[in-house]
Amino acid sequence: MEFEKLLEKAKEYIPAEKIAVIEKAYRFAAEKHEGQVRLSGGPYLEHPLQTAYILAELQMDAATLAAALLHDIAEDTSVGLAEIEEKFGAEIAHLVDGVTKLGKVSLTAAASTSASQAENMRKMLVAMAEDLRVVFIKLADRLHNMRTLSALPKDRQLKNAQETMDIFAPLAHRLGIWELKWQLEDLAFQYLQPQEYQTIARLLNVRRAQREKFIATAIETLKQEFDKAGLAVEISGRPKHIYSIHQKMERYAAAGRQFNEIYDLFALRVIVDTIPECYTAMGIIHNIWHPLPDGFDDYIANPKPNGYRALHTAVRAFGTTPLEVQIRTREMHRINEYGVAAHWRYKGGDASDIKFEERIGWLRQLIEWHRELSGAEEFLESVKTDIFIDQVFVYTPAGEIKDLPRGATPLDFAYRVHTDLGNRCVGAKVNGKLVPFNYELKNGDVVEIIAAKTPRGPSLDWLNPSLGYVHTSHAKSKIRQWFNKQERTENIERGRQILEKELKRLGIAIERQALAAMFGFNILDDFLVALGNGTITANQIIVKLAAEEEKSSFSVTSAISASKASPSSINVLGVGDLMTSIAQCCHPVPGDDIIGFITRSRGVTVHRTDCPNVANVTEKERLVPVQWGKGNNFYQVNVQVEAWDRVGLVRDLSTVVAEEKVNITSINMANGNGRNITLYLTLEITGLAQLSQVLKKIDGVRGVTSVSRIGGGGVNPDAGAPPVNTTDTKNEIHTSGGIS
Repeated sequence: MEFEKLLEKAKEYIPAEKIAVIEKAYRFAAEKHEGQVRLSGGPYLEHPLQTAYILAELQMDAATLAAALLHDIAEDTSVGLAEIEEKFGAEIAHLVDGVTKLGKVSLTAAASTSASQAENMRKMLVAMAEDLRVVFIKLADRLHNMRTLSALPKDRQLKNAQETMDIFAPLAHRLGIWELKWQLEDLAFQYLQPQEYQTIARLLNVRRAQREKFIATAIETLKQEFDKAGLAVEISGRPKHIYSIHQKMERYAAAGRQFNEIYDLFALRVIVDTIPECYTAMGIIHNIWHPLPDGFDDYIANPKPNGYRALHTAVRAFGTTPLEVQIRTREMHRINEYGVAAHWRYKGGDASDIKFEERIGWLRQLIEWHRELSGAEEFLESVKTDIFIDQVFVYTPAGEIKDLPRGATPLDFAYRVHTDLGNRCVGAKVNGKLVPFNYELKNGDVVEIIAAKTPRGPSLDWLNPSLGYVHTSHAKSKIRQWFNKQERTENIERGRQILEKELKRLGIAIERQALAAMFGFNILDDFLVALGNGTITANQIIVKLAAEEEKSSFSVTSAISASKASPSSINVLGVGDLMTSIAQCCHPVPGDDIIGFITRSRGVTVHRTDCPNVANVTEKERLVPVQWGKGNNFYQVNVQVEAWDRVGLVRDLSTVVAEEKVNITSINMANGNGRNITLYLTLEITGLAQLSQVLKKIDGVRGVTSVSRIGGGGVNPDAGAPPVNTTDTKNEIHTSGGIS
């Protein structure tokens, strides 16, 4: 790219007296980057030039363009920050320093731990709070890198594309910079899902001539109507954003609708002078074309958190074709395309500007929340759930508007209004009707919280992710804080009860201290406190045990006989390659502690270490250590279900198990008393994680009072479970001590 092109673009809006610093920065960068080349083979100077040009298209100030030209010098040459400050001043040096520091942090989990990832995210947001121009340069830098991503190895392509989709594109959206957002998303989508990208691109290309003809006809029709009304407007077709169409296709497919029904495949943008003219234009459009149901959004009365304002309406143009029209003023158009970046041209970056402060209020709020959050992981969660996703706008009964992340619930709303209101919440009404706590709020909902008059606290169930009561990290943090204030002894006891209940339900025998160590606790009571106050959930315990299962290199992809494992699925330590089979008395599954018994003619039978048959073996020398290895097996597990006896119970149980893609190999029923019944199910599962999920689903079936894994672990035959086979000739173990 020629520097003259950048200079020409900058002169369109930057005063002549400030152009000199841009020219000076270019000459300095050209001198220092001389001889350097990019991986693509082009001169390195091309990158800072393109970065600066992207910022010039956003009409950023002279200092930002100069810093963009210099942003790689401190890292890639021998020039220090002091020399940059001496030549260009403190402001430009500060911007270069900020971009250099951001360039050294990784924001993807694949490249860092969650703690360091969160700390890097915090550094980025703090840099934003100090001077947003640092992040503008970083976004432009990332955009040009994405445009030239093909020069990198495949693994780095995918890493950068995922980081762009997870962090930089949502950040551009939150800052309201549409021009960067849609380009970043499309470029990342092209590498992450190349087939889907090409499919949509082909669909759009096939219909290009038809679309352009339709748009031209629609524009001419509207111009005639606006001329009749004496309304001066600018009308244009709106460019297609491939990733946005991909998202719409997924939503439409889920609803059974087709690609050609997507409203903004055909889209227009109408620009007028004033806000009243926006509504006048909308009235004219609705007068000639029928509006579609749920196709109208008023972002003028209710702007998005990033400052976006416009009217959106979807109509059936010419009687058949869906068409979306965006109506905005010229000022709205400038803000919508450039977001807070537009602030520097017109306000000179004045931090005291009230409207500007409102625009980045979410950032100030996030930095404030960081002081309250107990750990880096909580902060990272708050960024991803409360900031980098779409918003919904709801109202208090008094008419005050609150913005919340999409998926937020009445409890999230209560905690956003006031912590005490959330802690005392006993119910909620939306638009005058009682709703459950896991109701997802929608745009325009009026939310009324029903609060207890006497002091009370939240329920620990509110933190259960499978129940969906709270969505925002802000609400979760406040709930955890409440439980943290309770007596330590109460939390220890509550945590112990939760732990024992979960381990008993899954039939897992594990040393409690060893489990605490998996979560980084040296003291068991500290682990129980964390479990009791909700910092750690029962679901996290299963996830951790499943992760330990993966560390043992176990994997399952297809089903084989549940009573016989392939040699690769279990490793017999110190003995060599022996045939192995799964014991039918205790049915061990990956994640269980296991031990092998050498039979006389059938190789090694694998039992759980707490199996009663193993405990009563007298010839201990025939017990050998074994461990889970790689294999392709499903494993049988016996499950006991206590429930009310009712018509359709077995059908409902079969349905929820099938939904988890789990096979039921047998169902047995014990005689009930007319009201209650006991069922014994044999399931084929892949490991503890799947077992935990299935048991949760079974527990949620109407009428089920309890569900737990049985077999081994000291099951009491008198309690109603099938007794342990004390003469298991197939496995050749006898509790009398004799071994065949």
